[in-house]
Amino acid sequence: MRAMVLEKQCRPLELQQLPVPEAGDHQLLIKVSACGICRTDLHVVDADLKEPRLPLIPGHQIVGVVVAKGNHVAGFNIGERVGVPWLGGSCGHCWYCQHDKENLCDQARYTGYQINGGFAEYTVADAAYCFAIPDSYDDVQAAPLLCAGLIGYRSYRLVADCDTIGFYGFGAAAHILIQVARHFGQKVFAFTREGDTEAQQFARALGANWAGGSFDKAPAELDGAIIFAPAGELVPQALRSVRKGGMVVCAGIHMSNIPSFPYEILWGERQICSVANLTRRDGEEFLPLAARIPVKTEVTTYPLEKANEALNDLRAGRFSGAGVLVI
Repeated sequence: MRAMVLEKQCRPLELQQLPVPEAGDHQLLIKVSACGICRTDLHVVDADLKEPRLPLIPGHQIVGVVVAKGNHVAGFNIGERVGVPWLGGSCGHCWYCQHDKENLCDQARYTGYQINGGFAEYTVADAAYCFAIPDSYDDVQAAPLLCAGLIGYRSYRLVADCDTIGFYGFGAAAHILIQVARHFGQKVFAFTREGDTEAQQFARALGANWAGGSFDKAPAELDGAIIFAPAGELVPQALRSVRKGGMVVCAGIHMSNIPSFPYEILWGERQICSVANLTRRDGEEFLPLAARIPVKTEVTTYPLEKANEALNDLRAGRFSGAGVLVI
């Protein structure tokens, strides 16, 4: 099979010919149709995340068809379409796993990080961590739902009772979650890179009540805020924008250092919370919800061999919405 392989961090991916993997007892062998690209892929390639298993096939927003399955797999059939997310496995017996918090398991394994991912023609995945894809989505449209959607949804649940929400960073996750928020009648203020009028126009087109730069003053206090951008300096900025009792959610797996800030902008029972990974419950709730709304993903596609170009375009913010490799 063809695969884009990371041999060493901070280097471009290499197009290689590799053997098709075999499904273990609890695994599915999946012929990959599409794989979303994600800022977490950049963090892996750029060495912001320090513990990849190299050489590595990145990619953790995988949509494909089951072509073989292990002897102990139940619940999926040959020919069925499935999605593979970032969380690829956990120990199953620690306190976190026993309390439906497998996203916090100390022995968790991640697709496209410790487990080979979807920048390839085939991949294997633990069947217990795969999801059925709603029939209303084609492969390309479904791919961004598996990370931008799922981790975005986990973040959104923390501000689901807010009337007015601020989104800091308006990329793949925000463009999905604004559709959820608007579906439930919430107001959304979008904060983008300074001067990024294209992203601001995109946010308004999706229903944002206001859009401006990350350090602009919003026209009203926020009840809650989600920071999708990996920029620690946005945490104090968001705290200044939320009302007393409001929450600031840090949604990324990696963020630059948060600068010191005066206690007065935290005081008043404001909260800062991080979101780590996703649980299987998130997928079971969000994917049917996305189909009911329905959430529509804005996608820029690339062929497999253009994965480096896709990552560079994501790094530079050259497209709106999500990027997807079509295999």
